[in-house]
Amino acid sequence: MRSRLLPLLIILMAGVLLALGFPLAVSVAAAQQQKVVVDRIDDTARFASLAQFVTKRPTGSRVAGSKDERRETLQKELDDYFDVYGIRAGVFYRDDSPMANAPSDWYLPQRGDIRGAFEEALRSRGSHDPEQVWPWQRGRLAVASPVIKDGDVIAVVVTDSPTGRMRSETLHGWLLIVAGEAAAMLLAVGAALRLTGWVLRPVRVLDATTHDIATGRLKSRVAAAGGPPELRRLARSFNEMADNVQDVLEQQRAFVADASHQLRNPLSALLLRIELLALELPEGNEEIASVRTEGKRLAQVLDDLLDLAQAEHTAADLSLTDIGELAAERVASWRPLADERGVRLTGRCPATTGWADPIALSSALDAVIDNALKFTPEGGLVQVTVSSGNGTTTVVVTDGGPGLNEDELARVGDRFWRSNRHQNVKGSGLGLSISRALLAAGGASIAYGSHEPHGLKVTVSIPRSGPSAAV
Repeated sequence: MRSRLLPLLIILMAGVLLALGFPLAVSVAAAQQQKVVVDRIDDTARFASLAQFVTKRPTGSRVAGSKDERRETLQKELDDYFDVYGIRAGVFYRDDSPMANAPSDWYLPQRGDIRGAFEEALRSRGSHDPEQVWPWQRGRLAVASPVIKDGDVIAVVVTDSPTGRMRSETLHGWLLIVAGEAAAMLLAVGAALRLTGWVLRPVRVLDATTHDIATGRLKSRVAAAGGPPELRRLARSFNEMADNVQDVLEQQRAFVADASHQLRNPLSALLLRIELLALELPEGNEEIASVRTEGKRLAQVLDDLLDLAQAEHTAADLSLTDIGELAAERVASWRPLADERGVRLTGRCPATTGWADPIALSSALDAVIDNALKFTPEGGLVQVTVSSGNGTTTVVVTDGGPGLNEDELARVGDRFWRSNRHQNVKGSGLGLSISRALLAAGGASIAYGSHEPHGLKVTVSIPRSGPSAAV
């Protein structure tokens, strides 16, 4: 969940920073240009104040040696301005002829930004808002101010400024913005990591506890792990629900165990009375034999119910166990019965370890081997094979019986379920259910499949890693 939530938060924060960064970058560029424009407006206003006192245009009929001191002062100011700042400047009459200009070969162009600024100033409007120059553009900045005398525009002061320094300062400001946004993004990512960790920590604990309960560790509970109040309240509610579910299961198991135990005594008395009654009837009476069989079957069902209740209730005592040795012992224990039934029971049980409750695993294997011997006809083969790999140790029991079809394989192991084809075989339908309960308590599992050419294949999987390594 964290891998999905964290990118979403980062994308949202990046979007917010970009939404703030772009307007800020535009504002920095506009501020830098406005600063230059204001300086140029001040300069053109000073030149305009000097130019308004130049009253006459230069003519060729002037007396030699005569000077216009105001024009010479204006020209000297423009020359100094160009020499110091490298900015072209000039004062031009309405007919484009120069009153004074620097450098001397610079004249008004017929089109472009300078011509636009000049014509705008002729209408008594200064250059307050020229087009924005961006750092990647190599343009120049034109600013013009009118020279007004007696309410009329008699000339225009025009400056043509290079923009290299302005663009450099704008780019520097943008780099500072990028650095600030990168630092803010790093801080935001760190905060998002802490926030998602804080929010999801209770979820991880809840998920681990749910898995423990699902695998049979019903006493697991959600520990206090901080997080938002809603998740802490959810953890408390989950613990309450788990307590209630465990209480219900305990009551159910206790009822099954008590019922099995309480019914066992009157059933034993009933069977005893049947035996006494049989003494008064002719030997070989079919009805008495049928009643005996049903009574013994009922006693077996009650015993199996009690075993199932105990298997589901008892906690597993896990230890590192030699699975091969244990399986070999069970094969040796069942071989006399197999020989009596004419079934060949073999085992390939190399030494390999796994974490299991030896008593529970022995009981489960007994139930599986008993089931295999029960359905294998005389002359058939039951084989027990132990192997290890992929972090588990497996015990595979195959038989030579009739096997099960796909629909029956989906139901095998359910309580009291037996195939319609095997109703005449002795049993209660609880043996494999007991095996599954015993194995699940220790983290093991049991699976069923078809064995070729015919028969049933039962696979018991035991984890090779201990409980601490699985956390």
